[in-house]
Amino acid sequence: MKTYVIIGVDVETDVGSFTPFYEGVKNGVPILLDMFKRNGVCGTFFFTGESAEKNPQIAKMVAESTSEVGCHGLYHETLGDELFPLPDVKPLLPHEVEPRIALGTKLVAEAAGVQPTSFRCPRLWGSTAVVNALESLGYKSDCTYPMYFYREQFAPYHPDKTDWTKKGDMKLVEVPNFADMVMESADPGLERDRDQWPQFRTEGADFVMNKIRGFVKFCEEKNLPAVVCLYIHPWEFWPMEESYHFGEATVIPDEFITRNCGDYATKEMEKLIQLLLAEGAEFGTASEIAAKF
Repeated sequence: MKTYVIIGVDVETDVGSFTPFYEGVKNGVPILLDMFKRNGVCGTFFFTGESAEKNPQIAKMVAESTSEVGCHGLYHETLGDELFPLPDVKPLLPHEVEPRIALGTKLVAEAAGVQPTSFRCPRLWGSTAVVNALESLGYKSDCTYPMYFYREQFAPYHPDKTDWTKKGDMKLVEVPNFADMVMESADPGLERDRDQWPQFRTEGADFVMNKIRGFVKFCEEKNLPAVVCLYIHPWEFWPMEESYHFGEATVIPDEFITRNCGDYATKEMEKLIQLLLAEGAEFGTASEIAAKF
């Protein structure tokens, strides 16, 4: 059974929403592009509009590679349905969604010189309003669906325009993000321990590869195509601080957020790519893999 792999790289501020910096974009994207070139694979780099506008040379670098330029919204903000609360981060109202995505798309296109047709919401927090906006804006694929949370769709599908988590007849292809669907979750409700991120650098490549093997077997038993959609970030491939002080307050992310960022993460991601290649996996961009379904 063929295993398809999408490496989705969310190009955003360092440590997600916890800093305003772009050291990861400036330094981590070139590291990843070199890694992909060495191993003959590609990925999709989902730029926020702001990250592309502030780092146009990086956006152009991706556009000139074999990888794909996608969009990650305007800022690293909550576009869709909130899965768990974050302090002082409010979800956009439904009528705000399309204009924000449209502006983010415009900024990415201007910086990269190519029109993005693949999308991913920050934090994998999507919604019905988001997929309808994407369809209206001409997007072909959306790599947002968090498999670990909804636990209903396990392969690419066309969403329903009234409920994005159900199959329907939209032209857009929704690609679920890889999660461990055979483990016993110890996280009632969210089941976030099924999620793969950031296990490649906190647990190692071999650990994640075993999870992927389990997922492929899970798909075989359900007679589904095995599409492994990963999400990583450029800042994970550059050393991050344990805390950040901003004048009147210090932000201290949970330890796992920044553990092993830098050289170790680079080594383990390359090892994971090589393990997948050794087992015959086919790598593609989000638009390429979505087109197969």
